[in-house]
Amino acid sequence: MHKLSPVSRRELIRKLRGLGAVGPFQGKRHQYMVRGIDTIIIPNPHHGDEIGVDLLSKILRDGGISREEWFSAD
Repeated sequence: MHKLSPVSRRELIRKLRGLGAVGPFQGKRHQYMVRGIDTIIIPNPHHGDEIGVDLLSKILRDGGISREEWFSAD
């Protein structure tokens, strides 16, 4: 099994779109994307910061996305 690694916000959004999510839409504090019945909160952009493995794991879990799906997304 592949190991998760940090990703940029842009890469996160690109891969989520590849997995069928739409958005991002403007929320109250954070943008979000929708995939089926799941709402996926997108972290706010910070200069040069990547989304760490722990936060990425939470985002995938909240979106109902398995690691296999994540690594197969383009």
